[in-house]
Amino acid sequence: MALPPDDAARQLAPYAARSATSRGRRFDEPDSPTRSAFQRDRDRIVHCTAFRRLEYKTQVFVNHEGDLFRTRLTHSIEVAQIARSIARGLALNEDLIEAISLAHDLGHTPFGHAGQDALDTCMRAHGGFEHNLQSLRVVDELEQRYGGFDGLNLCFETREGILKHCAPQLARGLGDVGERFLSGRQPSLEAQVANLADAIAYNNHDVDDGLRSGLIAIEQLLAIDLFARQMREVRREHPAIGERRLVSETTRRMINELVVDLLGETARRIASHAPDSVDAVRAAPPLAGFSEPMRDEQAKLKRFLNVELYRHPKVSAVMDDAKRVVTLLFEAFERDPGALPDEHRLRTESLGARAIADYIAGMTDRFAIKELARLGLGGTLATLEPT
Repeated sequence: MALPPDDAARQLAPYAARSATSRGRRFDEPDSPTRSAFQRDRDRIVHCTAFRRLEYKTQVFVNHEGDLFRTRLTHSIEVAQIARSIARGLALNEDLIEAISLAHDLGHTPFGHAGQDALDTCMRAHGGFEHNLQSLRVVDELEQRYGGFDGLNLCFETREGILKHCAPQLARGLGDVGERFLSGRQPSLEAQVANLADAIAYNNHDVDDGLRSGLIAIEQLLAIDLFARQMREVRREHPAIGERRLVSETTRRMINELVVDLLGETARRIASHAPDSVDAVRAAPPLAGFSEPMRDEQAKLKRFLNVELYRHPKVSAVMDDAKRVVTLLFEAFERDPGALPDEHRLRTESLGARAIADYIAGMTDRFAIKELARLGLGGTLATLEPT
């Protein structure tokens, strides 16, 4: 059987990560005869339980609010598509960047950031909760699919990319993957680009979902230069276009403008620093980024969404109920660990509250609501009840 093609055959840049020189896995395994190490990581992520659960986890709107809104799963796929396009333009490793992108939200709670905030508050006396660290915890420990180890046993480079940020006091307990947060070094360019592709995806697709929901209006967005510039161009080219197509075409062009800017600015920084290896990338300042004018435009769009969409009274009402769901679940399981399924109850004997947080973080939106009902704590969550 033929071996998978060597990374060099794909004409990767000298600063790209290569599976052949990966820092390896936490547990030794024979190489695959058909896939590179990073391809194998991607496949393990796609087949894991936590990835499937993303289909029923909130991005902005809870899962049952509409069939067309983004979920954590569709968001992750969109991030991977954007990141792969950028990777190809910079001759980076597309398999690695896809694996990072698909895994970056595996540790997210039900109900999006509201769920995370509530769980962090509940865990304050136990080290807190952060979905980025939880994603690493999922791939390192919580997935149980293999006979020889817990987790997915991913390559160092994939795990590094999943861990986008980390406080120094927590990084000290993470071994090699936490080292860069103590030394001030950077991750691979693949990890840097995946992080920015995440921002491109959620900002622009939240615009689309916000308009589709009716919670924000086109007239409001005309104050945002990035949106207004592209919309004017669409209307000039297609004077009779309908509103739904107008929004889709404008959003598509916004994403394209951001990707083109990111490619140009990152190429400029690479040329300036001339890294000749992944280690040189790690020692340099951040090399992936937007131009300063585009950073300002991105920041303005993000501020708009934060005020007009994420804090919209209708969204806030749902998210307040979502926080209450997570808080009630945590408090109930903390009072009576016996109410947990046996597997998770046994884990509380050694891990305490962290095992409860692991269980809740793994829930989908609808399962969290069902668990609340099972415990006899439902009935006051009208904004979250599926119709």
